[in-house]
Amino acid sequence: MPANKYALIRYRTIDRCLTNPGAPFPTKEELREACEEALYGSNGDRISISTIEKDLNAMRNDGALGYYAPIAYHRDERGYYYEADDFSIDNLQLNPEELESIRFAARTLVQFKNVPVFSQFGQAIGKIDDRLRMAPNLDTGNLDSVVQFESAPATRGSELLMPILESIQGKQTLRMEYKKFQSEEAKAVCLHPYLLKEYRNRWYVIGWNPERLAYRTYGLDRIQQLKEADEVFIVRSDFNPDDFFLHSFGISKIAKAPCDVRIRCSKLEYEYLAAQPVHSSQKLVEIGQGGYELQLHVLLTFELIQFLLGLGPAVEVIAPADLRELMQQNLNSTLDLYREK
Repeated sequence: MPANKYALIRYRTIDRCLTNPGAPFPTKEELREACEEALYGSNGDRISISTIEKDLNAMRNDGALGYYAPIAYHRDERGYYYEADDFSIDNLQLNPEELESIRFAARTLVQFKNVPVFSQFGQAIGKIDDRLRMAPNLDTGNLDSVVQFESAPATRGSELLMPILESIQGKQTLRMEYKKFQSEEAKAVCLHPYLLKEYRNRWYVIGWNPERLAYRTYGLDRIQQLKEADEVFIVRSDFNPDDFFLHSFGISKIAKAPCDVRIRCSKLEYEYLAAQPVHSSQKLVEIGQGGYELQLHVLLTFELIQFLLGLGPAVEVIAPADLRELMQQNLNSTLDLYREK
């Protein structure tokens, strides 16, 4: 990551610390630790106190940033604060050139909305387009009072996106401490990272594990430590990012072959699925006598079962038999929780 991007992340982290009413007057060390956590997800020593001092000076005096932050040191509290109570770099108004740059970037993104390689970001690009259409001047003060956009809470691991992306682009091996949800301790993992993928507001890195000789998927929120190793890797010829998850329903990738899935659904669910398809292989069929069927060609993954369970009595799995049996087992286990004991 170029130094200026690291700096921008640090500036925003410092700004959040200085405007946090729950922890006023942060010290240089506290600012350093917050920046360390934001960039690396740890309490290490990759960021020095001198770097924080340079950042504070730049925020105060570098007009190229578009602001002069009123940062002062409080001798009694022995920490830093904004002399202007309502100041935050997030509150700064954009100038006309910056507004036009954002509009141009948004228009460019919308053009790629339906390009396959950007398909996983289509929904996010659509949200940007919708907001730009309703507030072309990016003045959302009035808009937010009458339109509520869906938003997802920030998840752990998002600070690792850029370091991992750089490793993918530079073909640099990653070494990390990874803790599964069901594990007591983190384990060391070596990975040749190939792909970043978002699923249900969480990020994952997919790559080749040279120790296991297999492709593996790791959730960024479960990575406790991450560092780039010196070894450069060569991407395997059998990896194609467009095809890797072609038959997956979700983020799971299993060794078994995909199969044809038939699911009987209600008229209401049929309409919902027609409005918002759940997989690229989806087909909706009217089977007569008021019946409707959802057809998929997918792997039988955990995410598929969770999706179908979430639809409750609106759907019934017809085929294959092993998926129908898995649904029965899960539904019986759920029903057991509600039986009187």
